[in-house]
Amino acid sequence: MKFSHSIQFNAVPDWSNHYIAYSTLKKLIYSLEKSIHLASGGGGDGESRPLIQHEDPETIFSRALDVELEKIASFYVIKEKELTDEVDALLKEVAAFEEGADEHTRPATRSSERPQLRFRSQSARSRHSTEDGQEDSDDDGDDEAAGLTKRRRGSFGRRRTIPNAMLASTTDMTASTELTRSLRRLSVTYDDYAEQAALFSSGIMLKKKIIDVYVRLCELKSYSQLNRTGFNKILKKFDKICDRRLRSKYMSSFVDSAYPFRPETTKSLEDQIHRIVQAYAEIVTDGDEAAATKDLRSHLREHVVWERNTVWRELIGLERRAEAASLGHTLLGREADPQATRLQGDDDLVLPTKEISTPLGRFNLPTWLVSSTMFTLVIIFAIFVAMLVLPIMEKPEQQNCLAILVFVSLLWATEAIPLFVTSLTIPFLCVVLQVFLDKDEPHRRLGAKDATAAVFAAMWTPVIMLLLGGFTLAAALSKCYIDKRIATFVLSKAGTKPKTVLIANMAVAAVASMLISNVAAPVLCFGIIEPMLRNLPSGSDMSKAVIIGIALASNIGGMLSPIASPQNVVAIGIMEPAPTWGQWFFIVIPVGIISLVLIWLLLLVTFKPGRGTTIVPTRPIKDPFTGIQWFVTIVTIATIGLWCASHTLENVFGDMGVIAIIPIVLFFGVGILTKEDFNNFPWTIIILAAGGLSLGKAVNSSGLLHTVTREITAQVEDFSLYGILVVFSTLILVIATFISHTVAALIILPLVYNVGKGLEEPHPNLLVMTGVLMCSAAMGLPTSGFPNMTAIMKEDPAGQRYLQVKHFISRGVPSSILTLVVVVTVGYGAMRVSGM
Repeated sequence: MKFSHSIQFNAVPDWSNHYIAYSTLKKLIYSLEKSIHLASGGGGDGESRPLIQHEDPETIFSRALDVELEKIASFYVIKEKELTDEVDALLKEVAAFEEGADEHTRPATRSSERPQLRFRSQSARSRHSTEDGQEDSDDDGDDEAAGLTKRRRGSFGRRRTIPNAMLASTTDMTASTELTRSLRRLSVTYDDYAEQAALFSSGIMLKKKIIDVYVRLCELKSYSQLNRTGFNKILKKFDKICDRRLRSKYMSSFVDSAYPFRPETTKSLEDQIHRIVQAYAEIVTDGDEAAATKDLRSHLREHVVWERNTVWRELIGLERRAEAASLGHTLLGREADPQATRLQGDDDLVLPTKEISTPLGRFNLPTWLVSSTMFTLVIIFAIFVAMLVLPIMEKPEQQNCLAILVFVSLLWATEAIPLFVTSLTIPFLCVVLQVFLDKDEPHRRLGAKDATAAVFAAMWTPVIMLLLGGFTLAAALSKCYIDKRIATFVLSKAGTKPKTVLIANMAVAAVASMLISNVAAPVLCFGIIEPMLRNLPSGSDMSKAVIIGIALASNIGGMLSPIASPQNVVAIGIMEPAPTWGQWFFIVIPVGIISLVLIWLLLLVTFKPGRGTTIVPTRPIKDPFTGIQWFVTIVTIATIGLWCASHTLENVFGDMGVIAIIPIVLFFGVGILTKEDFNNFPWTIIILAAGGLSLGKAVNSSGLLHTVTREITAQVEDFSLYGILVVFSTLILVIATFISHTVAALIILPLVYNVGKGLEEPHPNLLVMTGVLMCSAAMGLPTSGFPNMTAIMKEDPAGQRYLQVKHFISRGVPSSILTLVVVVTVGYGAMRVSGM
């Protein structure tokens, strides 16, 4: 939650300079953090340190808070006096108005029934019978006159704004007509309608004044609440960043005892608000205070509240910043350049054009039409058409399926259009080109209707539910700050030695990837190391080492659990029988630990981050665990436990995807996660996985997979199992380096499974397991996986990126090779021991 945004949107515009200077105080905290770092020997020369030592940061910050508190208290006293005087004057006007209404209506009184100026029932009945037979249709927005006749809006038509100079004049024709008719019905002895109309106009203005004073009283109350929250939050931030205990002491001694925040001051303000509600009830709602309160509250602005972000919402923010940095171009040639955004007064944006010379003359064409992306699309489409026409396979369904496979693979590899859009073309092409066969003999080609059912059944499987369950756990853990608490606790124990801090951050990134996926873990870890990066010199090798270390460790962490990355979920859907969580951990934990240590040593040798570097220690979150946090923790542990025991409980739950429904229902059902959080899930990844699953089903159903597998098996029949494993591992590593890890898994793993199944000594699960680990191990380019893409976007305060492409090539490629060696040695041994 960004409290600076809360002040910005909830503050009274005219009072904006009188709120707590939250952003200024934040800058002061960061400045004091650097001063503390210097004073503790973190940098600087001996002459500069005494300037910091003789004045405690707590004293400096308290002085700044005193200035803000005095400013707020002075403004509150002035505004309270001003509004108190207005309330008193307004209540006198209300009393005078009531007396005037009584005097004018008394001659018409019979028995105990007094026809008041409000004319609620009579005017309401006459509303639809104005002299021209039509309703008044002013659209001015408010309705001061309405309440003078009935609580229902529009009883006298909508409001017309009446200048003060015209206070004695009548209102619009409709209201005047209704007033006249009502008076004729109520009293035959009163004929001076002009005086009565003036009184009615005064009533409208009085209602308007009541609303205005009520709104300003509520604004003053909000001013007090917002500022007190601001003091509480800025003190919490100071304690956290500077490792102090100032909040409770300052809040109790100074803030709570300041005039605007005393309980008696708040009570006095609420009493004034209640008096205004009573006055409004007397004038407008016939003494009904509940209706008066409801009506008055409708004039208040909505209080804007920022919920805590989930990690997926933060990921959306990163993607938007990537677009703003013009990392990519759209097909239509529009660059996502913030400088090119159309502002008020600008001319219409015109797509750039390019002049082309042809034998028929010169033509101006849009640049997107002659761009490299369009050229790539044309070539891919031409290859697709050629593969449909040229006789390559014996059976037409296999021919069509091969064309689809090549077409989709090229689109995924080039990213000429977004990956998830390519996935959405798969079910369309599978149905139109009739690549599905009936399961029963004689395996006839399915028609469009049956093929549609088959392809969409393949897209929504337990694998997708498992993916959604993982996203839900990640969202809940991040929204309740549980992941951050665990991570900061571990990092706080790492000390300040650069070597230790680097391996600690890498370990936290790997474990976080295991629990909340390697898509989300880098976002969490980069947020945690922000204070450390702020205090490192510009261009520090430590900054580069820790950022690329987190990215590479997150890739390794993508191996560590079945929900750690989308490609793992794809692999589980392919393997038969699917490995248990215990079996998975037995294989990947040794591989992950050894790979992490080797990559850490590589970074130490290449970056040498320990030279002249001192680290600001990470402060753990010291707030007590709340009930909601305990609930989320228990549900998360229980879900993971059930996943681990899924094979034992197969008769109860059937599949891990069914178990994934438990956290989804619990977290969204009780309101810990909201519909907005659900909308912020990375649905593009889900669509990508669903499209890949439907492609795998099509390749299998058409018989293409069997045909290709038979050909490959014939070529490798002289190879040993270990030789095949090394060949496929290297091939997958190279492919996954240049395309998405998930896409590589979707394309290659079904083929690998069938090759393993066709060997004399079948080991399909072993080859698939090795292949999926190598998908995660591909980390030689900035585009190799989500963690690398997140790391390359990380910028310093000056807007410069910490890392460049050369850093990934020089450290990522060796890291991939080291991991390959570990997987085909330690990993292979663990797989054989586990029975794969």
